[in-house]
Amino acid sequence: MLNIKKTALAVLLLMSGMDYASAQTKPYSWTNLPKVARPVFKKDTFNIIKYGAKPDGVTLNTKSINNAISACSTKGGGVVLIPTGLWLTGPIVLKSNVNLHVSRAALLQFTDDKSQFKIIEGNWEGHAAYRNESPISGINLTNIAITGEGVIDGNGEAWRLIGKDRLTEEEWKRKVASGGVLSENGKTWYPSAAYAKAAKTPKAGYIEPGTTAETAAEFKDYYRPNMLVLTNCKKILLQNTTFQNSAAWCLHTLMCQDVTLQGVRVRNPWNAANGDGIDVESCKNVMIDNSTFDCGDDGICVKSGRDEDGRKRGMPTENMIVKNSIVYRAHGGFVIGSEMSGGARNIFVTDCTFIGTDIGLRFKTTRGRGGMVENIYIKNIAMKDIVHEAILFDMYYMAKDPGTMQNIADAQLPPVTEGTPQFKNFYVSNVACNGAERGLLIRGLPEMSIKGIHLDNIVLKADRGADIIEGQDITLKNVYIESKGTNPLINIQNSNGVKFTGLSYGTGTDLLFNISGKKTAGIQALNADVFKAKNKAEFKNGADSKALIIAN
Repeated sequence: MLNIKKTALAVLLLMSGMDYASAQTKPYSWTNLPKVARPVFKKDTFNIIKYGAKPDGVTLNTKSINNAISACSTKGGGVVLIPTGLWLTGPIVLKSNVNLHVSRAALLQFTDDKSQFKIIEGNWEGHAAYRNESPISGINLTNIAITGEGVIDGNGEAWRLIGKDRLTEEEWKRKVASGGVLSENGKTWYPSAAYAKAAKTPKAGYIEPGTTAETAAEFKDYYRPNMLVLTNCKKILLQNTTFQNSAAWCLHTLMCQDVTLQGVRVRNPWNAANGDGIDVESCKNVMIDNSTFDCGDDGICVKSGRDEDGRKRGMPTENMIVKNSIVYRAHGGFVIGSEMSGGARNIFVTDCTFIGTDIGLRFKTTRGRGGMVENIYIKNIAMKDIVHEAILFDMYYMAKDPGTMQNIADAQLPPVTEGTPQFKNFYVSNVACNGAERGLLIRGLPEMSIKGIHLDNIVLKADRGADIIEGQDITLKNVYIESKGTNPLINIQNSNGVKFTGLSYGTGTDLLFNISGKKTAGIQALNADVFKAKNKAEFKNGADSKALIIAN
């Protein structure tokens, strides 16, 4: 039956340039969070022992485990049980409606025999690339899960390169004695000569015209697989399992929808190259809850493709919730980028702890990426012993540091193109950091400022205070900065519309504000205890003293 009210509303909205569906969708907020659908499974159980698997750590159980998964899926789904024991295996391919359950006393150990992993067409850091088959994978699936309190080990040390400076002297001796080859300067160990050659070959493994899996085989050792890769799947659950020791990224969800991580533990060695915890790439509707990450690269990372490839895909990561989670000793606690060319939006992070990470909240990009990162909401974050910045927004990732260049002529600026990235509308509140090299860095591009960064109720104890470079519409309310450095506490360069309300800071501050650059204007300090500092402000490199307004 026709709904008269809905039809009339649709007509009115059409006349006004809106459609009915968009009018019915409320903007996401802390009171209206995205919804994430979860898979449901039959109770039928398929024990891998019945398919010939043996828990002796010697028998290769690849066929038995995959046969159990196929049988389960064919019969309508259910649980594939990995019972107590040490289960050696090659690549496992998931199928729809299957819950792979790893018992608490089970260790699912992937083999170090690289011949068991075939070369496939995959994806690496946002580019189409040849890879070794992932230990666990799934493509175009619906209703899948990995559950249970057992351990899944990727045997990553068989694949990874490592630097001498990342091992003790005794560890380095053992690594060199194990085989492989050293770099020309003797400071890097590679698993093989082929790996060492590939490391010096531009775009090694990229899928380009004229390349095939056969031609790519020369560098097989170089294509370190991500341990779990799920591509274009729907209704995914990872629950309570420990994933550890991956060759590269540990968990990688690519172009998936309705992804839930609950009670998951990711453990990678601190010195594991590219040892990310989870990379959520071009996914929609994601929940990460009550999980722990201790890994060799970024902990919880949001991506959406790299450069032109990512822009062509055009799939942002969106509608994502991260809560009640802990990250140890990663490059970043919660991270967006640097491969974010398809964009990211509507992301909520709350009640998380970062301990010993290189950076706490890390948002990174660079010229050429393109993509829009917007509508990011973060609150209730505790940090301790952060190696570098507690909070970082940086558009110069892996690019030349702009250094002290204060005033670049407009004619020298790169044009704004589809390759120009954008950060805007970040809302960060209730953050406390005890120990960091620098409390805050906001660094945009001269041709594209970082816009709409709003910080509220922030406590930062760091060696250095805050730097705001090429920012616009930045608000800092009730921010306390305690810095060991005394000159200056806050550096503002070529920025516009920066407003401090209720700023407070530790004792012994010589200079509160360093204001520089001809573009700097509209800096306000309201209700701030400016008289505690020996000097309120200095103006350099063309900055006008009128750029700063102090009012109590």
